[in-house]
Formats: sequence, structure tokens, C-alpha cells
Amino acid sequence: MSKLFFALWPDDQTRQELVQLSQSIQAAGFKPVQPQNLHVTLVFLGHVDSAAELLVKQSVADISAEPFVLTFDQLSYWSRPKVLCLTCQQPAQQSVMLAAALDAAVASCGIETDKRPYLPHITLARHVRHLPDINIKPIVWRAESFCLVESCSEPDGVQYKVIQQWPFTKTAV
Repeated sequence: MSKLFFALWPDDQTRQELVQLSQSIQAAGFKPVQPQNLHVTLVFLGHVDSAAELLVKQSVADISAEPFVLTFDQLSYWSRPKVLCLTCQQPAQQSVMLAAALDAAVASCGIETDKRPYLPHITLARHVRHLPDINIKPIVWRAESFCLVESCSEPDGVQYKVIQQWPFTKTAV
């Protein structure tokens, strides 16, 4: 069984901007997400066996999207999971449509997913107690593909590994 999710994966420049932002935040209990784990979740699948994983990969193969841009311009604190996230004041409609298409494909494979409305976000830190009072410079994320990612428990913490990537088309149907 693998713990899987679909995500947008950052290019090196975007990842570096996220790391610089994370390093600039001073907050009590702040435990930054490891740089190699920074991503935007599209759909969380949970624990999936190899047969279901293959079915999911086949079901998303025909999903088509044009490249789009997300502007992460707001720090958000979510008290229940105690995480600090970057969010978008105006999420790109393409991201919402892509998440919905992936969710429908996953559901067609008999996998239950989270039914909360989709909100693009980047988790920057865990174990946060409050929203730090700082101004941030917006981070522009150019999405040109989506990935299937595995969450792997390692002795030094969780590591995310890209299993497969699907590039966006320049002219989506």
C-alpha cells in the first residue's frame, strides 16, 4: 500500500523562493516543511494498493490542461492542523478545474477523496501556534504539469517522491 496524492511540483526557482520566504518567518514552534517536500496538493488519495494505483494512472492519462499561473500572495494559518500556508486571494480557475477533473477520475476508480472545496495552498510549516505578522512578497507559480506523489515515512521524517508526471498541453481540448 502506498500513500498517494496528486500535486503541482515546483520548478527550482519557485522552490528557492519558497525556501527564502520560509527562512524569513520567525514564529514560535515553527517547524518548516523540508524544501524537497514543498508542493501544491491537488487531490489526496490516501493509502492505495498497486492495482488501484495502476487504475488511477490510467484514468488520469487523458486529462488535459493548459499551463497556468497561481499567485500565492497571502499567508494563512489553519488552527486545526496548526499549519502555516501560502494561499491565493484569486486562485486560477484552471487549478480548480484540474483538481475537479482529477477528483472525478479518482472517484471513478472507487477511491474516496476529501469533499471540502478545493483551495490551492502550499504548507510552509507545521506545529505553528499563530499567524505571524509579516508582509510577504507574492510567489508566482507556473504550473506546467501535475504529478502523482508518494508520501514515504523515513527515519528522519516524511519524504515525498514523484512517481509519475503528466505535462500540460499548450492547447487543451
